[in-house]
Amino acid sequence: MEAFEFATAGRVIVGAGRSAELPGLLAGYGTRVLVCTGASPYRHADLLSGLGLPTLVFPVAGEPTVDLARAAVAAAREHGADVVAAIGGGSVIDTGKAAAMLLGNGGDPLDYLEVIGGGQAISRPSAPCVAVPTTAGTGAEVTANAVLASPDHQVKASLRAAAMLPRAALVDPLLTMSCPPQVTAASGMDALTQCLEPFVSPQASPLSDAMAREGIRRAATGLRRAYADGSDLAARADMAVASLAGGMALANAKLGAVHGLAGVLGGTVAVPHGAACAALLAPVIEANVAALRAAGPPDHPALARYAEAAALLTGDPAATIEDGVAWVRRTLALLAIPGLSAFGLVPEQADGIAAPALRSSSMRGNPVPLTEAGLRAILARAA
Repeated sequence: MEAFEFATAGRVIVGAGRSAELPGLLAGYGTRVLVCTGASPYRHADLLSGLGLPTLVFPVAGEPTVDLARAAVAAAREHGADVVAAIGGGSVIDTGKAAAMLLGNGGDPLDYLEVIGGGQAISRPSAPCVAVPTTAGTGAEVTANAVLASPDHQVKASLRAAAMLPRAALVDPLLTMSCPPQVTAASGMDALTQCLEPFVSPQASPLSDAMAREGIRRAATGLRRAYADGSDLAARADMAVASLAGGMALANAKLGAVHGLAGVLGGTVAVPHGAACAALLAPVIEANVAALRAAGPPDHPALARYAEAAALLTGDPAATIEDGVAWVRRTLALLAIPGLSAFGLVPEQADGIAAPALRSSSMRGNPVPLTEAGLRAILARAA
């Protein structure tokens, strides 16, 4: 067996109603709390009102930026916060993780950001952070990075270190019940992608594979149902576990071309991350499979993984890779997720997206090398 590592949040607490345990968790980690929430904190007023610690609420109205991370840590310092709670979707949790890291390490986000920043090592522990997801998509509650957009650079980049793993992940599917259908759809496709890409990654391990398989299976049974009926608790629970499993898998086995492209896309056009992943997923699978088959051998492990994923998605043990791609495309139609052109992508932008995407860290997890021309062709098919 090849050597491997696996890291995740210090505690993972899952179950309907378990968000009620948040006050006790926070009391064990600190005395004053910065709570990062979505733009409408009243959605979780009952949870916020019972924390039992001096609390400052910091709303996150959109995807996190370098300036937003600066504002969050400034607010935390002014409040004297020694623990961070992030209650929301991936943007909220990334903001909370960034604030917790900066509380523990000092400095500015650009000191540590990959690619566009100094890339300085994050050498000290973050302040304790408890991540409470209210969407089922990013798996940010168990990942060791925070993605920040830099409008000045027109790109998204990551703060990344094992020290950024939350002290606890508190996953309560009841908190996702109020997600509107469009958010359920986009975040759910992100969760599926974050299970599938690590599953075919050359950096996969037996533990990441186990997470990925369970996540794909849960997304196959839960995604369409959660979109059709947001009150279906069993479907919401399936998607909460799929998102959690995807976060664990990607944190330990990397991602691939879908996220390599989506990261650059998000800094170029106003497309939600989950919608970008959804539009790119089938074209990336097709491009990867074509490249794998052309390069040989015919029994390449990634081809077997794509076929296994197709069987998990369709429920048919004899499913082909093409059957799996067809399932993805049918799901996109059922979820009413449009192509990238609906968000303003035009062909002239392809060069400016493909070149930096090829250099992104996510591409290191792709099962086969792709060319810049290949990435441009994927963008055209995803439009």
